[in-house]
Formats: sequence, C-alpha cells, structure tokens
Amino acid sequence: MIEIGNQIPKVNGLDQLGETIQLADHKGKKTVIYFYPKDDTPGCTAQACNIRDNYELLLENNIRIIGVSADSSSSHAKFTKKYDLPFPLIADTDKEIINAFGVWGEKKFMGKTYDGIHRTTFLANEIGEIVSIITKPNTKEHSKEIIELFNN
Repeated sequence: MIEIGNQIPKVNGLDQLGETIQLADHKGKKTVIYFYPKDDTPGCTAQACNIRDNYELLLENNIRIIGVSADSSSSHAKFTKKYDLPFPLIADTDKEIINAFGVWGEKKFMGKTYDGIHRTTFLANEIGEIVSIITKPNTKEHSKEIIELFNN
C-alpha cells in the first residue's frame, strides 16, 4: 500500500465522461483519491453523496476529489447521473490504479471470503505527497474527516 510521504503514483484513468484523469497532475491543489467497492451500493452511495453535499466546502478548501472503483465508465455515468455527483469517478476496470495504491485484497462479508477493493482514502498535499490515509472512512461524515485532516 502507498504510505504517508510517498508521491501520488503517476497513473491515469478514464472517468465517467471518457476523459483522462492524471492522478499526479495536482496543479497546486490538495488531492483526495478515494477508493470504494461498488457504484450504487448503500455505503458507497452514502460516501459519494456526503462528498457531493459538501463539495463546495471542499473546493473552498482547495481540495479536488477523485473517486476510483473497478466499475465501468457506463456504471459510473449512471451512478453520477442518479446522484448528481460533481466530481470524477475513474473506471479502473484493469485495476492498474487500485493495485498501484495497494487497496485490492482479501475481504470477508457475511462469512464469505473474496477479493475486492478495501475502502480507503488518500490525502495528498499541493505537491502530490501523501499526507494522510483513511483506512476505514466514515461514509456518512467523510467530507468532515477530509477537511479536519487537511486542517490539522
């Protein structure tokens, strides 16, 4: 897994609009890259909508948001439209970004073991250095967690 002090990996992906997003292209902004398991599921929807509801506040704090999952661009487009999400969601179907950040691995749910994305959020400063990692984000208060960590 990427660690505090590492630079954002120089990887890119296509978002829900088919546009290329360069993760390391921070342009003097704080960057949040959040990994989530699946579009339109309860926890992932709560997390995305919390970010959406506080998006202007995040922008005021010079923070850009990028979501990443292994879902397709078309799935992201539907999710974005359904919940009016104002930030890019990268479709990492080949798991290049997910593996670069080290968030793919064994999970357990309802007694079953399977491989999947560990919900994790990486916060990087204006020069692309990881300054904090949230390994168990509070999906309903995620924006607050992000702002508090950047302001400490």
